[in-house]
Amino acid sequence: MTPRIHVAAAVILAADQRILIARRHENKHQGGLWEFPGGKVESDETVAAALHRELREELAISVQSAEPFIEVQHDYADKAVLLDVWWVRAFSGQPQGNEGQPLQWVTVAELADYAFPAANQPIIDALQWALQQD
Repeated sequence: MTPRIHVAAAVILAADQRILIARRHENKHQGGLWEFPGGKVESDETVAAALHRELREELAISVQSAEPFIEVQHDYADKAVLLDVWWVRAFSGQPQGNEGQPLQWVTVAELADYAFPAANQPIIDALQWALQQD
């Protein structure tokens, strides 16, 4: 059995309720698809520390407020992932694709217009439910 890759991911929510998504590089696993920003949790760090580090590296933002949202385990044919997804409702800096990745601010309804990896569907479903409750 392949080891499960632990990923810290962020639902970055703007004041107008739009969500930041990023497109994966073509040469990466699930390349060309859109995702919620984040990355691997290293063995010596907490999920919160990984989230802060990844968003600083990938987007040039500093997280000011984050809280756990949902955990998703998903098995692809070639890889198993655990997505530890956090709400990020406050940050400083202007998000930019530090790794050359395109970014897009979208409404929860617009998420359906973008192709995401299969592991992201439960996140999208939870977002649709959570944001209609607000």
